Amino acid sequence: MNSYYSFVNDQFVPASNARLNITDMAIQRGYGIFDFFKFINHQLIFIDDHLARLEKSAEAMRLTLPYTREEIINILKELIAKNDSPNGGIRVGVTAGYAPDGYSIVAPNFIITQQAITIADTIATPVSLMLHQHQRQLPHVKTIDYLMAVWLQPVIKQSGADEVLYHNNYSITECPRANFFIVDQNDTIITPQKNILAGITRKKIIAIAEKEFNIEIRDIKPAEAYAAKEAFISSSTLNIKPVKAIDGNIINNGNAGNITTQLFNKLTALIKAV
Repeated sequence: MNSYYSFVNDQFVPASNARLNITDMAIQRGYGIFDFFKFINHQLIFIDDHLARLEKSAEAMRLTLPYTREEIINILKELIAKNDSPNGGIRVGVTAGYAPDGYSIVAPNFIITQQAITIADTIATPVSLMLHQHQRQLPHVKTIDYLMAVWLQPVIKQSGADEVLYHNNYSITECPRANFFIVDQNDTIITPQKNILAGITRKKIIAIAEKEFNIEIRDIKPAEAYAAKEAFISSSTLNIKPVKAIDGNIINNGNAGNITTQLFNKLTALIKAV
């Protein structure tokens, strides 16, 4: 939204005037990280978890954050106040900067943008997923590399699916922008354990599930996903979104399952309590 302010390297600027030079390493080599989270009623949701992940991503990518966690939180609060919006999404990005040789990590560029998002209190319409063999580079890092996800968009549409679900040698990992869960026929919640991004919403769901349900963090094979009693994906934007089909295999008659709905309600309550 052009009326929003952004924050770029020490300055608040109108989003329509936010700029990076074309020599930035994000443009030249696709080298950068980000984190995305939301705020509701001016409250930053799970902010310490998100900034801890940003710090880990920066360390893994050999990038130096130009601000401390406390300084970033103060910048975020000022940005939200300047944009005068109670609810929204925030994207914090860090790139490898303006490398003279177009290949080296130098002083980082630091960008914060705000966008409008829908804050849903009711569970979303179920989605269909399409399996595809792919393993992201450095899967534990939230990088800006979404090459495969974007390249697959025409294939996903042609298949009649809404999103792709990656597998690595027939071990399911994640969606490009969401983590994946199933509920088996014994009502055990299962989510992949390796070669994935450790989602913050996933972390909260696991903590909720451990109190009231059986949960396993382990490999999931496609056949097990096809035969699941329920399935859902999770992210900061989606919270929890039920899955109605995987490769055309219908899950729970295409409806949100009972455990999925319970988890959605408990997660929503947790977010409202922040």
